[in-house]
Amino acid sequence: MSDRNQWCFACGSRNPIGLKLTFREEADTYYTTLVPGPEYQGYEGVMHGGLVSTLLDEVMARYLYAKGFNAVTAKLEVRFRQPTPIGQQLTVSGWITGKRGKMYELAGKIILRDGTVTAESKATVVIKGDG
Repeated sequence: MSDRNQWCFACGSRNPIGLKLTFREEADTYYTTLVPGPEYQGYEGVMHGGLVSTLLDEVMARYLYAKGFNAVTAKLEVRFRQPTPIGQQLTVSGWITGKRGKMYELAGKIILRDGTVTAESKATVVIKGDG
């Protein structure tokens, strides 16, 4: 990751208020885990919906970045299935569902340890340049 990207709110190691997410790929799926603290709360005990969306956007678009593409999200759709809790481990995953030219379709979800899905997403991510 270039030095300028170290300030990314979601994955940058130099951002003092960022999430500092780390990722891994397993069987064509990209993953990150975290336990959100109260600083990421919306309503009491519930993660802010904008940050839920951020997690999903990051795991999907960054998957293409990890594959060597310079990619940006063109469209993001989030389905909030139930509140995403603060203080519990979240597993966020993303995977490619299709490709048309420079546009990739991806899907993602947030899962609790007990298997409960709190949010699902779809995104269209565009490759910049000659990707």
